[in-house]
Amino acid sequence: MNFLHLIQTGGFVMYPLIIFSIVVWAIFFERLWFLKQFQASFRTLNKKVIDLQGNGQSDELKGFIAANSSLLKDTYLSLFSSLKGDDKQAIHHRRLQEVYALEKGSLWALASIASAAPFIGLFGTVIGIIRSFSDIAKTGKGGFAVVSAGLSEALVATATGIIVAVTAVLIYNYLLSKINKVNLEFKNNFLDIAAEIKE
Repeated sequence: MNFLHLIQTGGFVMYPLIIFSIVVWAIFFERLWFLKQFQASFRTLNKKVIDLQGNGQSDELKGFIAANSSLLKDTYLSLFSSLKGDDKQAIHHRRLQEVYALEKGSLWALASIASAAPFIGLFGTVIGIIRSFSDIAKTGKGGFAVVSAGLSEALVATATGIIVAVTAVLIYNYLLSKINKVNLEFKNNFLDIAAEIKE
């Protein structure tokens, strides 16, 4: 049974499930790439900030951060706002923006797909069963040969919905763990730099 035949067997509900599957994997690879770039950016920025701060080059440090093109720029510049890093509310606000950027609605999308996919598969099951009864009504007789098309549609739709949902849940949990790990590393490094600037 090839892929196209499988889609045809599962009926029209296979199309939203396939779209969901593509979205899930697109989110997975996009977030992995983004998190890798984010880690590399803040590690490079941290090292430069520590070097310049350690040498007492405050003006050069602020200029370097201001010229940085990454989304971390505003967060690090907030360290030099009111009272040289004492404005904790501003710093906290900027950090929340970074956390939002790490998630970027992707976790919400994965959670929604994980919740919706089984119900779409279940809807396909109902459609398949209705088709089986319709075939019985048309032929006036039962038997596996009559109901097999409808049962196949029901089973394929159900299985596909479950597979998409399980995949979305696994990727959701993995990305959540990865985001928390990256965020914790960023938070710890950032707070260390904030403490040094405050001193």
